[in-house]
Amino acid sequence: MKIEKTIEENHEAKLVVEVEPELMDTYKRRAARKISERGKIAGFRPGKAPYHMVVLNYGEQAIVEQAIDFFIDAEYSNILKEADVEPGASGRLENIESLDPPKLIFKVPLAPTVDLGDYHSIRMPYEWTGPADGEVDAAMDELRQMYATTETVEREVQEGDYVLVDVDSETVELKRTGFAAVVRKEDRETEWPFTGFAKQLVGMKPGETKTITHEFPADHDLEELKGKSAEMTVTVKTVRAVTLPELDDEFAKTVGAGETLDALRESVAKDVESRSQANYDDKYFVDLVEKIKEGATFKYHQTALDHEGEHVLEDLTHRLSHQGMDLETYFKLQNTTREKFIEEEAKPVAQKRFERSLMLDEIVRKEELEVDNESLDNEFNQTLNALAMQGMDFGKVRGGKKGQQQLAQAVAMESANRLLTRRALDMLKSIAVGEYKSPEERKSEAAAKKAEEDAKAAEAETAVPSNEAGSSSEAETKS
Repeated sequence: MKIEKTIEENHEAKLVVEVEPELMDTYKRRAARKISERGKIAGFRPGKAPYHMVVLNYGEQAIVEQAIDFFIDAEYSNILKEADVEPGASGRLENIESLDPPKLIFKVPLAPTVDLGDYHSIRMPYEWTGPADGEVDAAMDELRQMYATTETVEREVQEGDYVLVDVDSETVELKRTGFAAVVRKEDRETEWPFTGFAKQLVGMKPGETKTITHEFPADHDLEELKGKSAEMTVTVKTVRAVTLPELDDEFAKTVGAGETLDALRESVAKDVESRSQANYDDKYFVDLVEKIKEGATFKYHQTALDHEGEHVLEDLTHRLSHQGMDLETYFKLQNTTREKFIEEEAKPVAQKRFERSLMLDEIVRKEELEVDNESLDNEFNQTLNALAMQGMDFGKVRGGKKGQQQLAQAVAMESANRLLTRRALDMLKSIAVGEYKSPEERKSEAAAKKAEEDAKAAEAETAVPSNEAGSSSEAETKS
């Protein structure tokens, strides 16, 4: 075969494949036999009709079409190998340019690539500090709220109350019925519909209605609220006074985090610290990856991005299913269409996710990162435990034993991917803070550590136990 390769701007390879007539004749004769097996030619048993009779009965075109199918099935992988093409998706036969000589044109999407640039020169200090005492106090208050008791009262709303309200707006898409708000002393960024909303209910009585106006910032998380001025009609339905439990040892025992209040506070402090660092890490690594991305060059075919876009929709469908909602209902609530949502929402998310994945995969490859069996086993077991806590019964997995094996394989693959992602991010952090070690240095350190451990183990095996030494000495004395 003679192959001409051209790499096109859309990251697709154009392969012009000229097939030797002798090779094509082989596939044409195989095609003729196949056609004669399926059809009936007078005077001949199925598959036994000579070539010229098949041509006479079915035409040369039918034989050629079948021959090309046979040729592609048998030779396509060889064509890619000979052309040194790494496909990123299924290729397609674009055109049959000629039959004499046979010349076929294939279009093959190439595997995505990324050049990270000089990512070793990136610097970004890691400056996380532990949470202040006030944050631990706030977490303790949250815990008390969870175990609080409430009582309906016929009075105006006060700080600390639990209030049920109806919220409606004609200017923006904000509507909730029977929404529960807690009038807290401290503001919370996660408060709906905006920080400080509940405090504006103070002084209202059950049955009273109030109009609240709020200007949403231009960088608000929800697209439909960005920079919008909203007038909300708020009606107080129920006011419930909250009685918080005392912070004492009995409360600690009720929560189940220890026998004493000090033990509870220590447990809460560790949780607050863990979440604080996790939140810092999330932002740190997002910013770090974006900084490296500025110097990176990506090449990929549109099909790769479309595939990632499908994953975005699948993830959204899965999340909505837990809320009893489907995609079409969600699109209606968002006042959009499927096509508009894909173009304006799904594609940007897909591109960001896809390019981030390419970068981390390249870090794993270039830095020769691996996962050890012990770490993989721990991650695997943590994932299974998390699924069990979410209510999954592995004994009832669809497909019986085969289904369980498939699930186990999927969990193992996901666990390995998560571990490699974390190791790639840790590697980027070591570069950013100036603590980078090359693969050779890491391998050398690992080999030295293993040699030291082996030496200690060998020394322990050859050492005489103290009780045996004592018995030997005692026997020598008696003798």
